[in-house]
Amino acid sequence: MSRTPGKNRRRGLAYRLSLTILAGTAVIFLAAFGYSYYYSRQLALHYVEDNARYLTQSVVNRIELYVQGIEKAPLFMASMLEKKALSRAELEDQIRSMLDANPDIFSSAVAFEPYVFDPSRKYYAPFYFREGRFLKRRDLGNEAYRYDQWDWYQIPREMREDGWSEPYFDEGGAGIMMSTFSAPFFQRPGGRRKFRGVVTADISLGWLVEVVSRISITPSGYAFLLSRNGVFVSHPERKLILRESIFSIAEEKGDAALRELGRRMVRGETGFMPAPDGFTPEKSWLYYEPLPSTGWSIGIVIPERELLSGIHRLTLAGAAIAAIGLSALLILVVGVSRNITRPIRELAVRAGAISKGDLDVPLPPLEARDEVGELTASFEEMRLSLKDYIRNLRETTAAKERMESELLIARNIQMSFVPKRSHRLPEGAGVEIYGTLAPAQEVGGDLYNFFLVDDDHLFFAVGDVSGKGIPAALFMAVTITLMKGIARQNTDPSDILERINGELCQENDSLMFVTVFCGILNVRTGELRYSNAGHNPPVLRSRGNNARWLQVPEGVLLGVFEDAAYRTERIHLDPGDEVILYTDGVTEAMNPEKLFYGDARLLGIVDEKKEDADPVRLVERVVESVRVFADTEPQSDDITVLAVRWTGPPASDSGASGNGGAV
Repeated sequence: MSRTPGKNRRRGLAYRLSLTILAGTAVIFLAAFGYSYYYSRQLALHYVEDNARYLTQSVVNRIELYVQGIEKAPLFMASMLEKKALSRAELEDQIRSMLDANPDIFSSAVAFEPYVFDPSRKYYAPFYFREGRFLKRRDLGNEAYRYDQWDWYQIPREMREDGWSEPYFDEGGAGIMMSTFSAPFFQRPGGRRKFRGVVTADISLGWLVEVVSRISITPSGYAFLLSRNGVFVSHPERKLILRESIFSIAEEKGDAALRELGRRMVRGETGFMPAPDGFTPEKSWLYYEPLPSTGWSIGIVIPERELLSGIHRLTLAGAAIAAIGLSALLILVVGVSRNITRPIRELAVRAGAISKGDLDVPLPPLEARDEVGELTASFEEMRLSLKDYIRNLRETTAAKERMESELLIARNIQMSFVPKRSHRLPEGAGVEIYGTLAPAQEVGGDLYNFFLVDDDHLFFAVGDVSGKGIPAALFMAVTITLMKGIARQNTDPSDILERINGELCQENDSLMFVTVFCGILNVRTGELRYSNAGHNPPVLRSRGNNARWLQVPEGVLLGVFEDAAYRTERIHLDPGDEVILYTDGVTEAMNPEKLFYGDARLLGIVDEKKEDADPVRLVERVVESVRVFADTEPQSDDITVLAVRWTGPPASDSGASGNGGAV
């Protein structure tokens, strides 16, 4: 029996209606799942990155405390050896005492330059190491173990500074895998600094490897440790440790991305990125962070399948739910009559707009409390939820990025204008100078600067900008920029301050100001010309005399009065005289009892160890004194200290090389 054309049309319309609604609904579900998967994946990556960062920083801090505790003992002994010559018995007793007092140190040695300790004996290096609960002695000074050829001796001898060696297996000493901290010590015959030997402290890398091996975020994730040269110090594959480097693996596999990763890690960078294909057998993510004291770097590998396993399960469950819902919807739509065709079609059209990202499109009004009405209500709730979620996410992301960007810009501006620790004056310049700046917050308003105006004159200055944060950092950057440009064209301090003040007063609507003390030292004659703009008076330390305040001329703050005038004063320094500049973050530092550090305590610290004329040690001693005084009280202001020491006419004048410039 044949079917009538009308029935064929009704049935075809019902099926077409079902397919249309089913397709529109599927698009919405796919859009929602795609959106949910994408943002869930991003959130998961952010969570893992934060988790990896916190976990790694915890381990880094633990290792740093461990390493810094190791460093203090050899540094103290090296300082002692520079001040006092010890007999063999006294020297070896000191080594044993150091090991007894520091159980984390596996072994230690004092290695002298050939023929220095005993002119009749080329090598002398007493070495003590742990064997169970006892200390064993061994003499490293022999032709079979020429310690002066090892990196732990050669590098501090050549670089004239302490530091950690690359990890190595000590075949001729303790017979274990270790790393050595070497602290050089010197003699100063005739005022010259002459290398005498090194004091070492060795740590067994077994503890470090165990600490790193326990780092894991996922079941099959792992951590590894690289040395300064990219050599594996710790890795789940034991065959790589001390035998391969990240660069040798990159070369073997021809992986440029792995080579670039190695460069970033040995440069001491921090990052979170997809692991190069040649580094892991499966797709993974990698977080890496440096160990500041040793220059090494820790990396954490997280397999992506474990990272996103929860999201995949959620997606599969959502897909199953969507499939069941769509099947039920198809059965219901087949039985729906013609009177609901129009609202369903309209709903499908508007749902299509939502699936394309238009979350402001309104849905059809609810005309009946049936399946169509419920479907419309469900889509409206989903649309509003998605819209609120996207708006909140955008606002939160924008605020976070803006804050991080401002702090990063401010810090970069501030630190790029302050002389770096690696900055050195020419060898034999006749002056030693060293400064440090410790902001109380992420960015601060203190500044210091120094540079040679010409072959005969050194410009130096310390200042303090009003306020804190980003505005102070920017004002500080402007001040240093003006200082560099104007001081290179003028050797009169008062004229320099007047010109800087004139520039800062221009359009200074925020009424910010800066206090500055600046001076120009003639490195050939020792004449110091200086001027002051409302800053704390420096401390003058002369050999044989107590430290005293330098008499400074009166001068108003820079950036306030455009017609302000300043005066230049002159003094003559004797060789070895030092001028110590600072900001009020030193004298106004408070302890938990709310007492100030004060001027008298600063003079007392400067007067300590008068025979120690090294500006580096003097500055560090002042800063450490402030921190010890403050104890647990938070730092309330920026701390800046700059020490300038005139050593006498430059080497080119006297015909002999001197100490050279300091940091």
